[in-house]
Amino acid sequence: MSKFLKTSHVVYRCEYHFVWVPKYRFRVLVGEVKERLKEILRELCEWQEITILEGAIKDDHVHMYLSVPPKHSPSHVMKILKGKSAEYLAREFPELAKKYWGMHIWARGYCVSTVGINEEVIKEYVRRQQDEEEKDDQRRLWKDNSE
Repeated sequence: MSKFLKTSHVVYRCEYHFVWVPKYRFRVLVGEVKERLKEILRELCEWQEITILEGAIKDDHVHMYLSVPPKHSPSHVMKILKGKSAEYLAREFPELAKKYWGMHIWARGYCVSTVGINEEVIKEYVRRQQDEEEKDDQRRLWKDNSE
């Protein structure tokens, strides 16, 4: 299990699994394009202070498991990763223009799921917090009466 991260005002653990595909599911993520896409995604994640926990680029889709600071929404992450990578790939690989026009390399949608502590662990933690609060209330109640 990953550790919690800290900023000046937040302790967090926001992890997401993203999957997205090239438009028309063409198998264009091969060879030099694949290697350059890997570099681009690393640079973009570093720029946005996003940690890549795992990643895989297949011929026709991309999987990324990311730790994302809470200042970024999943949709913002996808906007940056898909938008900027499409821009760079279109500029650096003119042969992609034969399959795609403009900078529209990626299909419109994506898949995202949260990754983290399972539901039962969270429920138990919350229950324990409630129990601790009740114990504190009881201690204060008896302490106030004894004085």
